[in-house]
Amino acid sequence: MAESMKGLKRTHRCAQLSAADIGGTATIMGWVQKNRNKGGLVFVDVRDRSGIIQVVFEEGRCAAALIEKAASLRAEYVVAVVGKVEKRSGAVNENIATGEIEIVPEELRILSESETPPFPIEENSKTKEELRLKYRYLDIRRPDMQRNLMMRSKAATLTRKFLDEEGFLEIETPILIGSTPEGARDYLVPSRVHQGYFYALPQSPQIFKQLLMCAGCDRYFQIAKCFRDEDLRSDRQPEFTQIDMELSFVDVDDVIDVNERLLARLFKEILGVEVPLPIQRMTWQEAMDRYGSDKPDVRFGMELTDVTDAVKDCEFAVFKGAIENGGSVRGINAKGQGAMPRKKIDKLVDLAKTYGAKGLAYIAIQEDGSVKSSFAKFMKEEEICALIRAMDGEDGDLLLFAADQDKVVWDVLGALRLELARQLSLLDKNEYKFLWITEFPLLEWSEEQGRFVAMHHPFTMPMEEDLPYIDSDPGRVRAKAYDITLNGQEIGGGSVRIFDPEIQSKMFEILGFTKEQAQEQFGFLLTAFKYGVPPHAGLAYGLDRLAMLMAKEDSIRDVIAFPKIKDASDLMTEAPTKVDPKQLEELGLMIRDEED
Repeated sequence: MAESMKGLKRTHRCAQLSAADIGGTATIMGWVQKNRNKGGLVFVDVRDRSGIIQVVFEEGRCAAALIEKAASLRAEYVVAVVGKVEKRSGAVNENIATGEIEIVPEELRILSESETPPFPIEENSKTKEELRLKYRYLDIRRPDMQRNLMMRSKAATLTRKFLDEEGFLEIETPILIGSTPEGARDYLVPSRVHQGYFYALPQSPQIFKQLLMCAGCDRYFQIAKCFRDEDLRSDRQPEFTQIDMELSFVDVDDVIDVNERLLARLFKEILGVEVPLPIQRMTWQEAMDRYGSDKPDVRFGMELTDVTDAVKDCEFAVFKGAIENGGSVRGINAKGQGAMPRKKIDKLVDLAKTYGAKGLAYIAIQEDGSVKSSFAKFMKEEEICALIRAMDGEDGDLLLFAADQDKVVWDVLGALRLELARQLSLLDKNEYKFLWITEFPLLEWSEEQGRFVAMHHPFTMPMEEDLPYIDSDPGRVRAKAYDITLNGQEIGGGSVRIFDPEIQSKMFEILGFTKEQAQEQFGFLLTAFKYGVPPHAGLAYGLDRLAMLMAKEDSIRDVIAFPKIKDASDLMTEAPTKVDPKQLEELGLMIRDEED
């Protein structure tokens, strides 16, 4: 039978008590983690979000009725305990913050009973994620989940405080907006009042924050919910949270400066980690050439080497064909892996194929200097030697090569580099390596759409020196865009925005919009630009991904209270669900059977 809290007030969270409180009285409330009944002696561990404290029910130290009541407690009962804080009578438990003390109770109330949970409420759970997500409210009780959510909360609070000090205004932007044609698929919301018309949920507050700059707000930020109807991965969710900001009268360096100081503050105050400033910068082209990725993990080396010149005169058809077709030949040197078994190399070949390669060429240099290679018979001995020299190959090294169009080569070797780093345990989660990537291409060619598309979005400012090429060679134009990466993951991205109506119109033209289409989709923005718009720029972080990396987790689901799974469904609430036909009728909608 549950008892009332009436008359009781919690004085401390469990782990707030310490040796300094010995001799005092405390009232704690929480869940029973464990109950160990030794006859006339009962040890009960009580847990709340702060941690665990031991309560000792012992003959001679507390009433017999209390001991009997304590013996009835089971895991996850909710209890209130009033008692004296005393020095622990047994051995000190160095694994918990309250290991030096215990509570000897004067009163025990059972506030709520619990059935046996479907899985143990414990740290580093081995329970399948599907079961944990079905009972997420129980999963969140686990200490590691509690720590993650508290850390995320602290990151949001510190961000608000920092940006307020920097003169930013926190302004909310709409959730029900018009659909946008660029980017990922929108989530659509049918209108009851305007039947046949739809709102979209925002993929980002992009247009509204630019309008706030037009409105003279100068500096804006928002911790914003965003939505994208795209396929999920471990670092994606259909709804996610951005730390979003926009600044007026600034250029690239100004945005980078504010954000470097924000990151330094977060990592210092939350993790005690010093972030050396300024953070290293690297152009997109350099990142692709050196690492095969626009979000390179720079915690380890194994950089790409362009060996196109070294093999340009060889007769090996794979290399020769790639070069003749305007591509390149590049390689990575896996130091000390020359003895890698053929089966493991074959798995690397299979991985390369998933990234578009037709195969993977390799040279395994043995410790005695002899060479095993997949293509040596197609090249002269001196050409092989020259290739090894170009790769700084030494005895015991494994050299891996890709030959194709640059994009394929970058994708393949970038993925292989990370896979080898995982296999060789080169990825230290205790190390935080930030990197700015700058000067992205403004546009990229879409084979599927047969036109150029914006690499970031249509409002990104081209670099002024590249504007003369926007008609003659659009692919050559660089953007005033920048991403901030951490340990090989993009945690934020932004750009200087177009504020010149003529350049914005030209951008729409390059992207294939007619004047009528541009006006229909973005007329309100273009109209706003007629009334004096300041130069402005911004950036948005993925708060979920940033929190994941700070918590040293592998999935953003571990830092989100109620996440979705890969098919965008919720195992706990079973969303999405069917709705009453009457609701569909009010919206003017009909669900068509697949057979129809």
